[in-house]
Amino acid sequence: MRQYIKIVLFSTVLIAFSCTDLEDELEDSFTEDQQFSNDGVSAGGDSGGGALLAPFARLRAGSAGNTGFFATNTVTADDIAVTQKGGDWFDGGIWIQLHRHTYGSTHDRVVELWNDSYAGIGECNTSLAGSLNANQTAQVRALRAYFYWRLLDGFGRVKIITAPGADAPQSSRQEVFDFVESELLASLGIPAVTATMDLSSSPLNTDISSYRINQYAALGILSKLYLNAEVYTGTARWEEAQWASEYILDNSPYQLCGVGCSVPNLAKRPGVPSDPETLEGYAAIFAPNNENNPEIIWSIEYDETGGGGMNFNMMTLHGPSQLTWGLDEQPWNGFVVLEEFYNSFEDDDLRKEANFLEGPQTDFNGDPLLDYAADDDNLVINYKPAINELEPNAIRDGGTRMKKFSFALFQRANMNNDYPIVRLGDVHLMRAEAMARAAGDWSMALPDVNALRDRAGLAPLASIDADGFLAERGKEMFQESSRRIDLIRFGKYEDAWWEKTDSDPNKRLFPIPQAQIDASGGSLTQNPGY
Repeated sequence: MRQYIKIVLFSTVLIAFSCTDLEDELEDSFTEDQQFSNDGVSAGGDSGGGALLAPFARLRAGSAGNTGFFATNTVTADDIAVTQKGGDWFDGGIWIQLHRHTYGSTHDRVVELWNDSYAGIGECNTSLAGSLNANQTAQVRALRAYFYWRLLDGFGRVKIITAPGADAPQSSRQEVFDFVESELLASLGIPAVTATMDLSSSPLNTDISSYRINQYAALGILSKLYLNAEVYTGTARWEEAQWASEYILDNSPYQLCGVGCSVPNLAKRPGVPSDPETLEGYAAIFAPNNENNPEIIWSIEYDETGGGGMNFNMMTLHGPSQLTWGLDEQPWNGFVVLEEFYNSFEDDDLRKEANFLEGPQTDFNGDPLLDYAADDDNLVINYKPAINELEPNAIRDGGTRMKKFSFALFQRANMNNDYPIVRLGDVHLMRAEAMARAAGDWSMALPDVNALRDRAGLAPLASIDADGFLAERGKEMFQESSRRIDLIRFGKYEDAWWEKTDSDPNKRLFPIPQAQIDASGGSLTQNPGY
């Protein structure tokens, strides 16, 4: 598909973005009617009223740090691991267990996934028990449905609690799916997702405010739900996934961030000419100053002072990398990228440069960065793709590092990058996969896949199959907590990869935390295989 550029003019008080628009004809025009702004919904304000602050703030827990949702959906997959470096990062074996799929019902990260989700649901129930208008009620119901989607995906059979202090019997996975679907449909004011649905009566609006849920965000959650419906219930819902995604693409103002869509590079070191002045396209979506990016439909607001919880810099960088950007604290040197996944990227893929930190490292002035406790005589820190072993003595600078959510000079342990839950690039991929699966023809995915490849500076593919699509999706969605979910949907979660051979299909679900079972008085039972 040919790709053209639409320039979008923004208010001068906002960061200006120009954006890629996938259209059939050259659109030689300027639009001034759409502003992508989060004014009024930051930590200091709330366009939906103070009643929404607490439930939306709960999203920060476990979503972009080394706990809960991110850890369980990332370290279990084939792209990222946490290697044990002597006494560092053993932590009772929890990271090795996630990687090798030997996790059990007392695993800390699994327990956090459960607790974080129900804490969010509790905040939603408290808000819904108060005084909300129709729009606020719809937003909180959709947010609660999203928290339940996390439980549906991770645990399957859970309790559906809809009031503060209440209890309920354990529901089947089908019942949880039905609840999530019904809550999202109610928020949208429609009985079903169809090719001709009318959202004019929806209590949700179409305002652009990425920290809150509008019609397009709710449809994005529905797209995720329907895309995985066959895994969750045994019944495919490809057409609904396509229609929900297509509605966003056809009706929303969001646009792919491509050539010319840029922000200042906050990691630019003054004395290092090779550091770029700006981050453009794909890299701009995930930058520390990404709060007004036109591709992001719904995101979690992170802030180093008032909204902590994102600490990718601490999780992945080697300790001496503190000197590269003058970081406030010394990083922890844990999360690394698997060699095979890193090598799957073409060298001229712009996402490879954006996603990974590789090669010899330098300090703030561009001089070699040294590790005086190095594993060998070479003290220069060199993030190499190869990793010698998962445990017990992984090389300290082995493995390339996560850089998609990029860094900033003098950054604190908590980062400022907002974390997308629904963004347009993912919507293109959901539409593409749903269309292909519904028709039994993977070539139908090529226009959307090639649009994203074009944004990444790559030539279009002439053909594609399921494995090829999964590979393309992995490259686009790296570090966005989707890889485990995708591997399960494509039947690859039981495959062997580096240092992982477990093939037990029961591991597609996490075990229900044993403490919850013990406290339930018999109303919770364990998932099979645990």
